[in-house]
Amino acid sequence: MVEAFAKEISMPRPDSILIIDGHPDPSPDRICHALVDAYGGGARERGAEVRVHRIADLKLPPLETRAAWEAPPSALVAGLQDDLRWARHLVLVFPLWLGDMPAALKAYLEQILRPGFAVPAPRTSGGGLNGRSARVIVTMGMPSAFYRLWYGAHSVKSLARNVLNFCGVAPVRTTLIGLVEGAGPERTARRIAAIRELGRQRA
Repeated sequence: MVEAFAKEISMPRPDSILIIDGHPDPSPDRICHALVDAYGGGARERGAEVRVHRIADLKLPPLETRAAWEAPPSALVAGLQDDLRWARHLVLVFPLWLGDMPAALKAYLEQILRPGFAVPAPRTSGGGLNGRSARVIVTMGMPSAFYRLWYGAHSVKSLARNVLNFCGVAPVRTTLIGLVEGAGPERTARRIAAIRELGRQRA
């Protein structure tokens, strides 16, 4: 069974979904890639239009200065922003590394969530992504209950509150999947099926 972290909140079912595959390893053996394919497949079965950003393919560098963050984006980043602007529902899938998202995913977020686009511009109210919802799916080696209770799921809460909510995305719902390295084929298949069902529900 997939462990749900956040309380489910009813919302309109969006028809345009952007899935961000946040695993920097392109190996097809990574379960994150299977979860991305499952969610997208389930959503398409119900008639949703789905686009996918794969961090492993993008190779975006981290930003090193405030000036670089505030500068106009490259053509590649502008195209990614167009997909974000198009989507009504965002899905982020990534493994927990050193208690947080992988650095490559953080670099992607730095590149696309620029002032005036997603991050509120000075003297304005509300983020640039108002009206969008999100699902965050995180895999980890430890039990998900241990991450929630002992660590307080701090990094996932920070992503939801300090990044997504700050940019106007709400609600943000989270699914934590623990013990991925020790899961056998049957348990893994059940988890993938559960994520496909989330995609079918466009939730």
